[in-house]
Amino acid sequence: MLAGLGGQHLMGRAYSLDLRERVVAAVAAGESCRSVAATFMVSVASVVKWSQRFRATGSAAARPMGGNRPYMLSSDWDWLLTRLAEQPDITLRALLAELAERGIKVSYYAVWHFFEHEGISFKKSLHASEQDRPDVARRRAQWKKNQGRLDPFPLGLHRRDLGQNQYDARPWPRSTRLSMPI
Repeated sequence: MLAGLGGQHLMGRAYSLDLRERVVAAVAAGESCRSVAATFMVSVASVVKWSQRFRATGSAAARPMGGNRPYMLSSDWDWLLTRLAEQPDITLRALLAELAERGIKVSYYAVWHFFEHEGISFKKSLHASEQDRPDVARRRAQWKKNQGRLDPFPLGLHRRDLGQNQYDARPWPRSTRLSMPI
């Protein structure tokens, strides 16, 4: 298959273990990283990284590529879902702060990605939970009752401020209740 066929590039592969071991052996024998890189036609950074990995782990083998990495928050799965059940309207930022208090340092994206993977959305509903509170319901009912009495023109508003002009067929509706479409 040709590289670049159809605009796609072939995935890069790790250098062979044989090459890595020869490079590490040359550095261990006392050659400089630059001369080893020139000899084996690899980058100086690769020579340095392979040598560091060999000193740290005893092997210059490449780490696995790709695969399925576990989520950062998979160990806190129970706590996160319990916390969300306790307070359904909690924000991701609040959850992030609570995780930080528990000593878990993750990014906003990690929290978002966890809930996305679980199929949980934080979109606001059409019915706000505050509407169920008695004090808010009482004030809302009073506002609805008095809304028909509102006259926008004594408040200093003019038809031109409301997007209407003198040639509109319908004047400002004074008798209907103001409402937002759902």
